[in-house]
Parts: sequence; structure tokens; C-alpha cells
Amino acid sequence: MDRPLEAISVFDIFKIGVGPSSSHTLGPWRAAQKFVAQLQVSIGTNTVESIHVDLFGSLAKTGKGHGTDVAVMLGLMNLDPETIDTTSISQVITTISSESSILLGNAVNVAFCPDDDISFHRQESLPFHPNGLRFTAVARDGNAVTRSYYSIGGGFVVEEGATEEQEIKRLPNPIINPEELTSYCALKGCTIPEVVLENELFLRSREEITAGIFRIWNTMTECVYRGCHTNGVLPGGLNVVRRAAGMHSRLIGSAHYDNVKAWLEQIKCLKHDFQSILKWVSCFALAVNEENAAFGRVVTAPTNGAAGVIPAVLMYYVCFCDGDNAGIENFLLTAGEIGSIFKKGATISAAMGGCQAEIGVSSAMAAGALTQTLGGTCDQVLMAAEIAMEHHLGMTCDPVGGLVQIPCIERNTMGAIKAITACNIALDSDPNDARVSLSDVIQTMWQTSLDMNHKYKETAEGGLAMQIPVSIPEC
Repeated sequence: MDRPLEAISVFDIFKIGVGPSSSHTLGPWRAAQKFVAQLQVSIGTNTVESIHVDLFGSLAKTGKGHGTDVAVMLGLMNLDPETIDTTSISQVITTISSESSILLGNAVNVAFCPDDDISFHRQESLPFHPNGLRFTAVARDGNAVTRSYYSIGGGFVVEEGATEEQEIKRLPNPIINPEELTSYCALKGCTIPEVVLENELFLRSREEITAGIFRIWNTMTECVYRGCHTNGVLPGGLNVVRRAAGMHSRLIGSAHYDNVKAWLEQIKCLKHDFQSILKWVSCFALAVNEENAAFGRVVTAPTNGAAGVIPAVLMYYVCFCDGDNAGIENFLLTAGEIGSIFKKGATISAAMGGCQAEIGVSSAMAAGALTQTLGGTCDQVLMAAEIAMEHHLGMTCDPVGGLVQIPCIERNTMGAIKAITACNIALDSDPNDARVSLSDVIQTMWQTSLDMNHKYKETAEGGLAMQIPVSIPEC
């Protein structure tokens, strides 16, 4: 097909960052970094006298719970979410507040009081997307620079008046929908990950792809490991007790290990029945999303709120299905392409589509990827993804207190189990007998998103968020 296509890479779908939200934390963080870079080119950061940040719509309504204010401050300092010492975040923010000053671009001290210089416009939205934010910098000579951005889900950022930040390229296999993916597989006699790999090789070298894939995998396993070994109560005021560590302790028993690799080997060596495997999968997912809720380092998959599903299912593959490195790579390549197709055909933003756009998409990605690694055909892979999403349609995003905790953490366990179930059904089915295609379910998901009442789209104004007695911060 001879046409330009937005080049969404596997490494765009899987981003390493900091919790608790890709759209409310990572996206605004990246937007702030983008603004600082533009300031440096336009007027120079050394001329700036003051900075003001305006948050709109969903970013304002749940921004405090999601750390949006924290994220924009860290971004204005040009600290990077991939590399920042997450244990230092609290002290950095405390210093900004106590000194009423921020180190703009990590170079120039500018007067900045978070209570005065970050405004939350809860009843106002910018036109393009519910997750809007605006930065204004005023120079000493009175000149002002203003830029508006939209955090559109999964850490993707769009500047007002510009196209998405992905570079437009002509890929060997430009794919918008499942039918095009199937066509390439049939035409080339390739598997889905082989088709995806051809596209990735257009963007970077084979060595970079392999290194990137295993950096993602290692970040995921380290996140699961930390979550499985950390007790306590999550921040935010809901007093949610971390459960993964207790579940892990009961499952692992007296096994001894010194590092993540040895820990994985110990899990593989344990005797597993059906019940224990179910608990392990739930434990893995809980571990990731408890880390996410505590401002830990996670991988968007495709979002932070749904970050536990794919690691849990991939851990299931590695620990209980004799998974190997080739399978890990095929899993992530396949999952990334399925996530990309959902992004192009619908949305991966809960503020646009509710939780079906996060947990639903992640479950579909994991289901298809697991089917691929367990020997499924292209049609069975897409069937598994369809089954998983079909049973998340209409899921609302109703975070209690505006925090990515209730019901978000447990929903990741449900998404992981549904993905494994969808895989098993697809592997034991003839896709020719299916009455609903993946394209059908993507279109249905998008239409459902359009029809869904806004209060069920990451506003903390409906559903469970209104049933649990908790005070949402007013800003």
C-alpha cells in the first residue's frame, strides 16, 4: 500500500516512565519538557522571570490524585521520567514549595509557587481532548510565550495546532487495521512479529530493537520484583494496603534467591497447580500497579493504569509455559502492534473512552501476544485479542478519589486472567467460525466511547468514585 502512515513503534506503545498515570503524569511531564525545549529556542530559559501552568478538564479533575502537578514541575526542571531516582521525587517537590523557586531546564532558578502558579480548571476543557494543559512563560522584558498541549493517552502528547509527535514515514508494511496485518502475513508467509519487525527495522537497527525489547522486559520484571517485596500503605489518603508482597510471601514460601534472575528461576521450580498459577498471575499484576500507584517506575502497556496486565501475562508465559527470549521478543512485538491498531482505530485514553480503552486494550494486547508465543496462527492471535476486548466493552473509568488505586489495581488482575482465558479459547477454536472480528470490536469500542457519559471517563464524578465516601481535593 503506497501511502504515508503514522509510524507508531513498539517503543511508542511501551514507554518506560513513572506512575501513576501515563495520560495524567507521563504525558504532562513530557509536555513540560517539550515546552522548556521550545523556550530555549524562542527566548532562552535564562530570560524567563515567571512560569504559569493551567490544567484543564480531566487533568484538573483528577490531576492531584494522579500527580499531574508533580509531573509538570519535574518536567519543567527537565528531569527525565525514564532515569529519575523515584525516591527523590518527594524531596524535589518539597524543595520547590519551600523555596518558591524552580530550576527551569535544570539550569535557571525562576520564581515558582505551586499553589499560585499551577491552576486547576475543573469546569473548563480545551477543545481537542479532555486532557489539556497550557504553559505560559513571561520574560523579564515582558514578552510572553504560551503553548497548549494535549496528553492523549499512553504518554503520547500533541501540541495544539500540530500533528501527533510521531514522525510520518513510509513503512514497509503500513498497517491501520487488522485486515491489513492479516494481508501482510498471508502475502509474505510471515508471522505477526515478523511483519512488525520489518517495520521496526525501518526505524532502528536490529541491535537497537533487541536491546530495547529486553530493556522493556527487564524494567517490567524489576517492577514486579519490587512490588512483590514491598509492604505498606499506598499514598493518597485512601489507606489502600499493598497486598502483592503478602500474597507473594505465601506463594514463594521459604525459597531463597539473591536477585531478580534467581527469583524467576525459583518460581519456575515450584510445584504449581491451577489455583496457585491463578494466584501468581494476580500477584504479578497487583505488584506492578501497586508500584505504579506509589510513583514507581513502570512501563506503559499501553498506559500506566493498565501497566500490570502485560507483565503479568508475560510472566505467566515465562514462568509457567517454558518461555524463552525469542518468545519474549515475539510477545512484545505482537502486543505492541495490537496496541497500535487500537490507538489508530479507537483510543487508548481513559479520558476519551473509559477503562475499556486501558484495561480492555491491554488485555487484548496480552491475549493476542500470548496466543502468538504459544503457536497460534495470525487469525487465532487476532481472535484472542477480539475475545479479550469484547468482554471489556463499556468498562467505565471511575477512580475513587481520583487515584489510580480503586478499582484500577484489581482491574489489572482481571484483565490478565481474561487475556489468558481468551488465548486458550482462541487456540482451541477455528477463527473461520467467529462471528465478530477484531475490527468489529474496535469500531464498537470507539462508538461506545463516543456514547459514554463524560462522568465515567476519568473524572472521578461517577460510578465507584461517587459511592465511596472520600474527599477529592479541590483545586
